[in-house]
Amino acid sequence: MFQLKKTTLCLALSFGALSQSQAAEPIKVGVALDISGPFAAIGVETRDGLELAIEQLGGKLGGIEARFLQTDFAGNPQQANQLANRFIQKDKIDFFTGPVASNAALAVGPALFAAKVPFLSSNPGPSQFAGKQCSPYFFGVYQNDTYDEAAGVLANEAGYKNAVIIAPNYPAGKDHLGGFKRTYKGDIKEEIYTKVGQIDYAAEIARIRSEKPDAVYLFLPGAMGINFVKQFVGAGLKDIPLVAPGFSADQDVIAAVGDAVENMQNTAHWAHDLDNPANKAFVQAFRDKYKRYPTVYAAQSYDVVMAMDAAVRDVKGNVQDRDALVAALKQANFNSVRGDFKYGANNYPIQNYYVRKIGKDANGELTNILVKTILPNHQDAYVAECKM
Repeated sequence: MFQLKKTTLCLALSFGALSQSQAAEPIKVGVALDISGPFAAIGVETRDGLELAIEQLGGKLGGIEARFLQTDFAGNPQQANQLANRFIQKDKIDFFTGPVASNAALAVGPALFAAKVPFLSSNPGPSQFAGKQCSPYFFGVYQNDTYDEAAGVLANEAGYKNAVIIAPNYPAGKDHLGGFKRTYKGDIKEEIYTKVGQIDYAAEIARIRSEKPDAVYLFLPGAMGINFVKQFVGAGLKDIPLVAPGFSADQDVIAAVGDAVENMQNTAHWAHDLDNPANKAFVQAFRDKYKRYPTVYAAQSYDVVMAMDAAVRDVKGNVQDRDALVAALKQANFNSVRGDFKYGANNYPIQNYYVRKIGKDANGELTNILVKTILPNHQDAYVAECKM
């Protein structure tokens, strides 16, 4: 009898040690970063928002040590796919986030979904994942078209009877222009698609000049938008109003272009002057750390880490229970910098979209200033196609 008790005790101690060993295993997050390549400026903003959140959480998620495996894949979808597979097979990641572009998100999604790794997008919201290719393992911060649906309403309110619209020729570009056309009631004089990463827009600007539109709607993120706006103004076309989603008129563009973008209106699901406690704390911490206003990209990546933190806390660290983990993520049980939101049936948010106008803040700094809510509690156009 004594020998049986001793054996039982040893087994219990052994299992206890195993449990403690498992609990001590850090949570692993694969991060695909665009620090070089066509979306490098955006990649830096994404990284900075991510690292601020990691710092504030003490390198932990839900109170458990976490490893954030940050790797630059230079905006190449094929390299992104290779990176995601390495994260899955070698590093055994528990979460994935990044990259910037929709074509890269579409490339990495299938492998992550098959491995049941939650993919929290820090930027792209491709229509495919909102509709027929939706997955319980994908969580968006917005759906690509929604910024532009808001902008179409803005263009209608401004009374623009016709417009030229322009975007890069890749999945997000097509989504964004599609969103604008969905709500805009005027005539599209010309729909122009450019190369991804293009920096010379002389030919496109000549076409715009010849069309003489009431307005130009552009989705040209990062360096593409910076170069286009500089060349557009330099060509003497500043009297033609520019309307944009926030990605083409954010702090990175403002800093590079300067006063030429003052009064430009844009639409976004977030603004640095949104009046909620989480946002005020985030913006102040970001300015203290980086000495500049955050962009929407930084706000999104910050939110993504906070969403992971809340989900790990809610499953008490048991991230291997993927059903419980995605259910916890779906609850969005954290204080978002964008304010209140909830996920729709396709794991894309139902949230407000705002009009922002570039102007001077109280200190004379050129930045986006919140104007109004233009689409309250807005859901994307593809949710009915999602059958999960």
